[in-house]
Amino acid sequence: MDKSILLSADDDSTLVGGPKELSHLLSEVPHRRKSTVLSDADMYRIMECPVCSKSMYPPIQQCPSGHALCSDCKIKVNNKCPICKKEIGNIRCLVLEKFAVSLLLPCTYHSLGCEEMLPYYGKVKHESQCIFRPYSCPSPGSECSVTGDLPTLLAHLRGSHRVDMQTGSSFSHCYVKQDPCSVDDVSWTLSLFNCFNQYFCLHFEAFCLGTEPVYMAFLRFIGEESEARKFGYCLEVGGNGRKLTWHGIPRSIRTHHRSVRDSHDGLIIQRSLALYFSKGDGKELKLRVSGKIWKEDS
Repeated sequence: MDKSILLSADDDSTLVGGPKELSHLLSEVPHRRKSTVLSDADMYRIMECPVCSKSMYPPIQQCPSGHALCSDCKIKVNNKCPICKKEIGNIRCLVLEKFAVSLLLPCTYHSLGCEEMLPYYGKVKHESQCIFRPYSCPSPGSECSVTGDLPTLLAHLRGSHRVDMQTGSSFSHCYVKQDPCSVDDVSWTLSLFNCFNQYFCLHFEAFCLGTEPVYMAFLRFIGEESEARKFGYCLEVGGNGRKLTWHGIPRSIRTHHRSVRDSHDGLIIQRSLALYFSKGDGKELKLRVSGKIWKEDS
């Protein structure tokens, strides 16, 4: 979606103290009343810092010759204009700051489905929360840098991380650890579930809560937080005639798995109790975690 803006000036008008980019665009239009239509590319170029190539936000600085740059980069170039090498001083480019107020720009994630047209100064905030922005890979432990839409992530999890997919809302998984006395922030491979035409991933992790080794299981929803709240789940672990249960709401994969873990939003099992559930001699941890996912009533 292309958004344009019209600039115009009379024959005898001039831009005094304005950025070189605006003056240049107006000077390119010949004769009598000057007018020019700026495309998205033109607007981005005008608002782009020549040092960091990022969009500029107030306070926008300019040198005496009218070359603009962002305030952070003014320090990086030791107060020297990167174009004409003049001392920058403390001149605010008010023309460019006011020009930005008039802009409406498409979201960066327009190609992924977002149709919002955004005020220049609201674009960054929107894009940090846009539901069309790519998702990060939810696989724990590997700190995978892959991002993409949901079909891309699901294919990536199954292809690159060898994650199994289970269909149905009920599940039961067994986790085994040969040396339960060592807890070094271990993350078992997550499990994927397809139910209610949605996807969920079950995490089971080992870490220290203070000085006490613990194990934790929790569910995340592969989608937005607003959709995750439409579901509930329960987890259960037990043995030797005892059991622990947890009822909760899955967290979106927008929330990092460590944030979920650190907020203790899941089933937490102390190591001593986990070994008791394992029914062994303490040399092997063997826990069976079962659970169920359901859709909450509207």
